[in-house]
Order: sequence, then structure tokens, then C-alpha cells
Amino acid sequence: MIEYFETMPQEEQQQLTEIIQLLFRQTFILERKYDRRMSRFQNNREFRVCNKHLEFIREYFAISGISVYENSQMGVIYIQGENLLGDKLPKLATLYILILKIIYEEQMAAASTSVNVYTTLGEINERLGSYRLLKNKPSVTEIRKAIALLKRYQIIDPLDVLEELDGQTRMIIYPCINVVLLGDDVRALIGAFAEDEGDTEGEGEEEDDEPEI
Repeated sequence: MIEYFETMPQEEQQQLTEIIQLLFRQTFILERKYDRRMSRFQNNREFRVCNKHLEFIREYFAISGISVYENSQMGVIYIQGENLLGDKLPKLATLYILILKIIYEEQMAAASTSVNVYTTLGEINERLGSYRLLKNKPSVTEIRKAIALLKRYQIIDPLDVLEELDGQTRMIIYPCINVVLLGDDVRALIGAFAEDEGDTEGEGEEEDDEPEI
């Protein structure tokens, strides 16, 4: 394994090191991402480098008990393992993931020709209300933080400027949502959150119980 790395040119070694750090930091690397400046999807250089050295990267992470997977249909490379220490998700980000998963599955079931799905912040919040998952309306600051966190993990990508956040703010839901949460778990979790919301006065005390990415 070390020999494979040492035979590379220095520039390629640096690229591989950066890709390993990126994969460890954000869990997912997408094959194609939306370029807001170009208003279209672009091939992701990080994915290409990761795919080229995939076997080496798998061996590297395996030492720490972490598995590296590639889903060519979704266009994503990702890591999983009990030894991963991800971010503790705040409650709002967790609820957004649940709703995003439902929206994603519904649109894909409608014979979508793309692995990416579009939604708006208004639709997400409307779904939260219909499932009665939030007792109190979140602040704009909380919403921005939740969206920024999910963007970091390649779950969504806002198409509009977050400083101008409103119900019309458009978002892409990336196929990583399928890896974060299995469809069979969604409605059970929604039921648990709804029940918890009815028994709780506030939300701040619940953050320690939220899942990690």
C-alpha cells in the first residue's frame, strides 16, 4: 500500500491526501454537483481522483475499521463504520433529513430520469407542519445553520442565496440522502419525533439524542 503511494508523482500524492481528508470530513463525494455560477451540473474532480485510487483508499480506511463504498447508479462514493465520529446533528437538521428523504422518494417514484431532486424551503417546512414535528417555528439563524450543515455533507445544495432565505428558496436534494437514511426507517422516526414533540416544552434539551453523520 505504501509503495503504491510512494511511486506517484508528488502532485498526485498531494491530490490523494486531500481526497482522503475530504472523504473523512464530509462522508460523501458526489460524481456530479450543481455549479450555481454555470447554472448546470458539472463533473466533480474530487470524485474522479477518488475513483481512480479507490482500491488504495479502501485499504487505507480499512485499517481504521471504516468501509468505503461506491454506488455508480447514484454517483456517490461514501464511507461507513462504527469508528466514525460524525457531527452531532441538531434537531432541526435531523427533521429536515426526514422530510428530504420523503420528498426524494416521492419524486423518484414518479419515474424521475435524474438521481437529483428539487424542492423548496417552503415545501420542506409545509411537510414539517403537516407531520406536526415542530412545536415552535425555528428562527432564520437556525434554518441557515441546518441548511449549511446539510450542504456540507452533500445532502442538499441551495440554488439561491441563503442571505435571502424565504419559502421560495430552491434546493437540490442529492442522492446521498439515500445513504444517510433508509426508507423503512423514515416514518417510524417521524412518529417518534411527533410523539416526543407532544411531550416536550422546548427543543434545546433534545439535541444530545440526535443522530450523527
